[in-house]
This record gives sequence, structure tokens and C-alpha cells, in this order.
Amino acid sequence: MHVITSFRTTLGLGLVLLTAMTPAWSQKPSAYPAKGQSTQQHSTDDSQCLAWAKQDTGVDPAAVAAAPPPPTGPQGERLRGAARGAVGGAVIGEIVDDDSSKGAAVGATAGVLAGGRRSRQNQAAQAQQAQTKQTQTLDTYYRAYSACMQGRGYTVN
Repeated sequence: MHVITSFRTTLGLGLVLLTAMTPAWSQKPSAYPAKGQSTQQHSTDDSQCLAWAKQDTGVDPAAVAAAPPPPTGPQGERLRGAARGAVGGAVIGEIVDDDSSKGAAVGATAGVLAGGRRSRQNQAAQAQQAQTKQTQTLDTYYRAYSACMQGRGYTVN
């Protein structure tokens, strides 16, 4: 049962990280000729506005899209949870049946599980923060691109 739960959690975290990496190019706004621009003129204006947006904002959308996801390795939550659980369990074990070693073992086990849960929550929060930062950065870039294209007579959606 624990293996299935662990697999589901790992799969869920993987989907969160994959989602955090995919929206990069899908947010580019569409620019439509509003003043009879030719296809060639549209292509030229598009290239120039993309370059200008990169220069003006300092944002390279390719670099933003290629940014590595946050680390997913252990951050020490399980170890800290085991230590806290062992201390608490030892105290309770001593009080209940004068055997702190049994209580410490039970507490350490519970602490490892709680630390694992905390670790997964922290990793999901880091992935969400990375996705939010990436989205905000690309929004800045594409706002500049949109302003450039609108200035050249395009309708931008």
C-alpha cells in the first residue's frame, strides 16, 4: 500500500513539474494585420518585435523555457521528522510504560512519515513558485512584444 501511495505522490509531483515547464511558448500572443500588411511584412515585423522585446525586457523566452525545475531531492525533512518523533516518542514511552526505547522507535517511524509528507508539500510549493515566476517573466516579455506589434498596426490577442 505504501509503495502505491509513494508512486502516486511521485507521479503527481512529476506532473506538477512537467506542467511548470510546458507553458513557455504557448503564451505568445497572436498578431493580425489590421492595415493590410503583407505576409512578408508581418514576418519581418514579428521578428523585429520579438528581438526588440528581448532587448527591452532583458528576457530571453528560450532561456526561461529551458530553466531547470526546482530540485526534487531530499531536503532533510524526513531526518528532522524522525529526530522530532523519536524525542517525542521517548518521552511518551517513558511516561506510559517506563520504556523510552519503544516510544522512540514508534515516534521516529511516525516522524519519518510526517517528514516525507512535508517534503512532498515543499517540493510541490517550489514547483508552483517556479511556474508562477516563469509565467510572470514571459508575460513581461510578451507585453513588450504586443506593444511593438500594436505600434506597427497589428491587432494583438
